[in-house]
Amino acid sequence: MDYKEAGVDIAEGYRAVERYRELSARTANEAVLNGIGGFAGLYALGAAASGMEAPVLVSGADGVGTKLDIAFKMRKYDTVGIDCVAMCVNDVLCHGARPLFFLDYLACGKLDADVAAEIVRGVARGCRETGTALLGGETAEMPGFYEGGKYDIAGFCVGIVDRKNIVDGSAVREGDALVGLASSGPHSNGFSLIRASVPDLWEDFGGMPLGMALLEPTRLYVRPVLGLMEHIAIHGMAHITGGGFYENIPRLFAPSALARGGALDAVVRRGAWAIPPIFARIAAALSAAAGGGNAEARGAELLKSDAETQKRMFNTFNMGIGFVLAVAPGDVRRALEYLDAAGFPAWEIGLIERGRAQTAPLAAAGPKGTLRFV
Repeated sequence: MDYKEAGVDIAEGYRAVERYRELSARTANEAVLNGIGGFAGLYALGAAASGMEAPVLVSGADGVGTKLDIAFKMRKYDTVGIDCVAMCVNDVLCHGARPLFFLDYLACGKLDADVAAEIVRGVARGCRETGTALLGGETAEMPGFYEGGKYDIAGFCVGIVDRKNIVDGSAVREGDALVGLASSGPHSNGFSLIRASVPDLWEDFGGMPLGMALLEPTRLYVRPVLGLMEHIAIHGMAHITGGGFYENIPRLFAPSALARGGALDAVVRRGAWAIPPIFARIAAALSAAAGGGNAEARGAELLKSDAETQKRMFNTFNMGIGFVLAVAPGDVRRALEYLDAAGFPAWEIGLIERGRAQTAPLAAAGPKGTLRFV
């Protein structure tokens, strides 16, 4: 028995790497010192740290999760690569860091170089759109471990920020405004719940199959937010990922801010932005009480009137807000105008208030602060 008979096709692996090499080269810059194929990627830090007093490296790792299953069923593979990059670079961005380079890990049961290259094509696109070099990665073919035709992907990003410019929430103050940037849909979170509740991915949704709408890739917030930081001070940032509003918005607080000013609340105003229709469709699917008629209309009504549905949805999904900034009240208008001009619609969705006892049904306390809705 040889390796191919055991289920690993080395030749197909070589073919995939050749495709990756071309895609990676399109993301390279002067700091990249070698190409795909070495044992490790080389990146010259000097240019990236130029002008910084105390450069700090910031790292993040993440995956795409079970959104991949929808990609397999719809046979659309490129957008999940963008998701993988976005989940990492948006996290790194929360601390004010500019992403430098990215590596991916792709695993499967039986390698198809064309499918793998489509996934990595999305990775390369995400890297190009954020100025990040695709420095390398790994493709693992594991027959008998992964089901044939299924792939998993995870990524790792390293960014850089001058220590004096780190955003860690320590500057968050009572009275700060919360600015929310539009998402493109569920991004890459909550898909185990979506898959369990949405039976027909080919259902019409606004003129396209629902499955295709769900594959809309995660927005990349790096360029607009880093650009905005050159004009105003951003006191705190939150990437709205798994756990939705309840788990992620309180993460923009730093323990030092809470210790200095006592308990702080992030207060979100319901109705400050229009929740995209895709979330109404998901809400309808999740509700056992929703039956018959137009699913989107039922879901929209549930989001307005049913507290349990509201809590479940805001505790799982981004609900149309993919990234949140805490800024001084006087900087709100400038932030909104700048982001809108950059093609990233944004709204003033709330504010930071002194903490108080929580009695409202839509409130949740976390280790770094409290979120409540009004």
